[in-house]
Amino acid sequence: MQDRAVKILVLFLIPLLVYVVPLPFSPLMEPDEARYAAIPSAMNATGDYVTPRLKEVVYFEKPPLSYWATAVFFRIFGENEFSSRLFAALSAWGCILLVYRMGLFFHDARTGLYAAAVLSTFLYHAVISRINILDMPLAFLVCLAIWSGFRYFSSVERRKARLYLLYLFSALAFLAKGLIGIVFPLGVIVIWLAVSRRWREIPGLFSPIGIMVFSVVSLPWVILVQRENPDFFRFFFIQEHFLRYATRIHQHFEPFYFYLPIILLGTLPWCAFLPEALRGIRKGKNGLFGSVEKRFLLTWLGLILLFFSLSSSKLVPYVAPLFPPLALFFGHLFRLYEEEREAFGSEKAVSPPYRMAVILQTLLLAALLLAPLFPHKYQLAWDNWWPWIAFPLFMLLLTLFLPDLIRKRTGRGRLPTFYLLFALFLASVALPAARYMTPYKSALPLSRAIQERVPEGAAVYQYGISLYGIDFYTGMRTPIVDDIGEVRYGSEKLPPEEKERYFLTSDSFFRLIQTKREIYCVTKGGENLERLKKEVPGLQVLWHNDAYYLVRLKRS
Repeated sequence: MQDRAVKILVLFLIPLLVYVVPLPFSPLMEPDEARYAAIPSAMNATGDYVTPRLKEVVYFEKPPLSYWATAVFFRIFGENEFSSRLFAALSAWGCILLVYRMGLFFHDARTGLYAAAVLSTFLYHAVISRINILDMPLAFLVCLAIWSGFRYFSSVERRKARLYLLYLFSALAFLAKGLIGIVFPLGVIVIWLAVSRRWREIPGLFSPIGIMVFSVVSLPWVILVQRENPDFFRFFFIQEHFLRYATRIHQHFEPFYFYLPIILLGTLPWCAFLPEALRGIRKGKNGLFGSVEKRFLLTWLGLILLFFSLSSSKLVPYVAPLFPPLALFFGHLFRLYEEEREAFGSEKAVSPPYRMAVILQTLLLAALLLAPLFPHKYQLAWDNWWPWIAFPLFMLLLTLFLPDLIRKRTGRGRLPTFYLLFALFLASVALPAARYMTPYKSALPLSRAIQERVPEGAAVYQYGISLYGIDFYTGMRTPIVDDIGEVRYGSEKLPPEEKERYFLTSDSFFRLIQTKREIYCVTKGGENLERLKKEVPGLQVLWHNDAYYLVRLKRS
């Protein structure tokens, strides 16, 4: 009965609290969340689920699986923040359940629960999963494909269904984010077989039925979108895959070691316990991981980390598929460590250097919560900020002494207590994060100002900015001035008169002002606002929050 309660807590209640409950707490953040909400909204509005559109122009940077899923959730729950983020959150939850199954397969149920608990409270996993981006669905599907391939080759009976699942999940991963959904599952399995000296089994990956499964799932969309958009193949496969990886076309270049600190910070809070756990179980514990498990997980980690480290385009969310195998490593180590601690009871104290690691990471997280109080562009006053951070700070304070107090009195439970406290911290920190970032990372406040202050039917231009959330929240199609960016390709496909109306240069925009009695415009503070004031002396600020401005421009 107790084991069942622990399983329900770790696999269902805590993920529900950390990953699903906070979804509606914050408005959509720019640009990613607003973009990936606007596209499925347009699909539902137009009934066209083949060609993704952003700002009412074709948008081929990513495949449509996440758009389709979000469009379904929009139909069920309405177009809001909760339904927009739900697919990413459910994918993260799926990774937690998967890592439990991995721990159960390699070791036992307790290891699976430790691994699931670690993954669900990894800082990286918790943050990325609550953002409406494509990387968490991709990570879940890639992990499912890799695991299906591994289970097929690690099983004596070689059930073909597992091989077909490898192809199925690879097809879905391709539809989630492109060719990477094929490269990683097949690459990990092939390299793992090679380093295991099982070269002769590699041809066993080839399956006519598996290829048929992959084709039936993935090819219909590719064929349909190419038929409707003849330039799709070149843009999607050449520019958005090969050129993005090999060149600096998207200006996301970072050094080779970029992901190492990301992984270190992403494994907080558990990386602080890792040296202590390794030291605590070192004696008499040879072969912590079986050779099959070790080769498989290291291949999984090594290939994905090396692939992205060599890329000319690096972004933080790319390495999401690394964290499930890392959680299994951590979970197994902590399970063994806790068992040894239980055997020694309260007599074996934690050494000061390892306790200091926990203290330092707690201070780091507390400093992040307190950072908005210090002088900078978006400084907050103490009386406006402390009610939002009181509970998460209290949870961090408890992590410094309550786990040790529980262990001292019961002889066990230090890491489980820390897990529960940190889960509460992660759930509660969503509110202050939303409170702080909303004014300058979301278009919601600006959209509300537009709805309140702009006459119905009047056009609103975006000068030097492109906030997709304005169109999502207001239902308007706002013309963009200068900051065309990622919709440039789609805008070039428009008829000339439509392009001139909705995608303007500064010169054409200022000429337009001279032909109109007044124009409503949104922009950012700083250079954009100053140039507008210089070009249009009759500028009137209708609303601002120091980050964004809603203005009325009158001709001179």
